[in-house]
Amino acid sequence: MSDKLILVLNCGSSSLKGAVLDSASGEVLLSCLAEKLNLSDAFITFKINGEKEQVSLAAQPNHTGAVGALLAELQKHGLDSRIGAVGHRVVSGGEAYSESVLIDEQVLAAVEKCIPLAPLHNPANLLGIRAAQDIFKGLPNVAVFDTAFHQTMPAHAYTYAIPRRFYRDFSLRRYGFHGTSYRFVADEAARFLGKDKNSLRMVIAHLGNGASVAAIKNGESQDTSMGLTPLEGLVMGTRSGDLDPSVFSFLADNTGLGIQEITDLLNKQSGLLGISELSNDCRTIEEEAAKGHEGALLALEIFAYRLAKYVASMAVAAGGLDALVFTGGIGENSALVRAKVVGYCEFLGLKLNEEKNLAARFGNAGVITEDTGGAVAVVIPTNEELMIAQDTARLSGL
Repeated sequence: MSDKLILVLNCGSSSLKGAVLDSASGEVLLSCLAEKLNLSDAFITFKINGEKEQVSLAAQPNHTGAVGALLAELQKHGLDSRIGAVGHRVVSGGEAYSESVLIDEQVLAAVEKCIPLAPLHNPANLLGIRAAQDIFKGLPNVAVFDTAFHQTMPAHAYTYAIPRRFYRDFSLRRYGFHGTSYRFVADEAARFLGKDKNSLRMVIAHLGNGASVAAIKNGESQDTSMGLTPLEGLVMGTRSGDLDPSVFSFLADNTGLGIQEITDLLNKQSGLLGISELSNDCRTIEEEAAKGHEGALLALEIFAYRLAKYVASMAVAAGGLDALVFTGGIGENSALVRAKVVGYCEFLGLKLNEEKNLAARFGNAGVITEDTGGAVAVVIPTNEELMIAQDTARLSGL
């Protein structure tokens, strides 16, 4: 175990996730989740040695209060002196950053400049960074950007077919997200398959409440389904994914909803939740589909069908397909979704092995298709926190 540990922070507008990791072994010594930030009943839950403890943040119910409570918990367990650096998940670095960086005032200014590209996430990321700088004085802080991995996309993949002045004036283009996960999983998939990632043509599907798919060739992102924001692309837990832009004017004309209300509807009330009219949780949808619930059945089929179409299109971007990789909460655990997607993609040379598909769940990696001598489908658990910790340790000289 390393003498110095890495604290990883992932801040949302009303939440803060944290983990203390040994970047060498990947061991998580402590994790936490702060919820309901900026409300009077804010609280933080710590998990250490398999035990959970909930602490009220009523005295300071914001990000700074959450990080302060985290420091107190670290002190209680004698871990505070072993924290060597803090790594931050930052959603958008725009075109400014293609890799992780040590945070200084210039980086903070760049993250702030990218707020229009990620208005829900970057402000929260900045709050987390400033809180860490205040509470953990003197420690190096590192920004690890969701968008960085996709900066290798060619112009024909990231450019929208709108007047180019909007790109020149406002940086309006496709950026993609989940980049830290893709970077980790691409490396792990190549290692698991015993292949050189620089010779692998991969399509990776990161499937959770937020879902996207990416084409990886020669170890680099060639295209991805999310765009300017995480709304574009696949059907997700509560996000609609792709739709006709005229839906905005149609809904405005027929419902009286404003642009922001429609945007919120497409981000928070659509996807699996909107179709099923039950839940955004794939596990609940699968349970109800098994009972014959019409909305749940339709939601699952749309989810899998849209994903399969994207897998085929990403094979174009990758120049072919050697491996279809499933990751993320749904990708790692839903044998049903994987079976549906592989079934749609049999024309790409994939043939499901049902026994292997059932075995590759709950943290187990594995090939889930028959050996046909061609493309394979494989499940690889992601670990974004470890990727952030490793970047942070490297850039901090630990």
